[in-house]
Amino acid sequence: MRTTPLAVAALAAALLLTACDSDGGDDGDKNKADAGCTLGVDVAASAAPAAGDTGNVTVTLTNRDAKCVLNGFPAVDLLAGGETKTVPADKSAEPRKLTLAKDATASFTITYTRGGTGKQSLPVKSAKFTLPGSTAGHSFTWSYGEVALQGNTPNASVTPFTQAGD
Repeated sequence: MRTTPLAVAALAAALLLTACDSDGGDDGDKNKADAGCTLGVDVAASAAPAAGDTGNVTVTLTNRDAKCVLNGFPAVDLLAGGETKTVPADKSAEPRKLTLAKDATASFTITYTRGGTGKQSLPVKSAKFTLPGSTAGHSFTWSYGEVALQGNTPNASVTPFTQAGD
């Protein structure tokens, strides 16, 4: 049986989209980003225990393919019901270009202030990030409480990519 290139592309796109939710663990999914990276994703948190406290969610990316280049900040969105809010980049951090060999890791951190139940908080259910130059999104469940808002913006920031591990 011969498969047409269009059918192969459609199948690849469908598989890519179904592999984008890691729910906070490295479940072996391989997400091919436009930036040329095939990644394993692991999420770990030091959650803020109460309203007004600060928490950190660290996302570790493991390159599962040939050399991969990460440059800048990931784009991070917080999703709450039908509402999506973009997490701003950490203004005090300087991004740098990272080249990851196969099985090398990099990470970024989302720092947030926990909100209380109410109008000045975002009841986040999931987060989504994309790599610079990519349209492939990676999602994970957000179980770290509501995020405080400053006006219409999450009281949160995302760091640039940093080398992780050895």
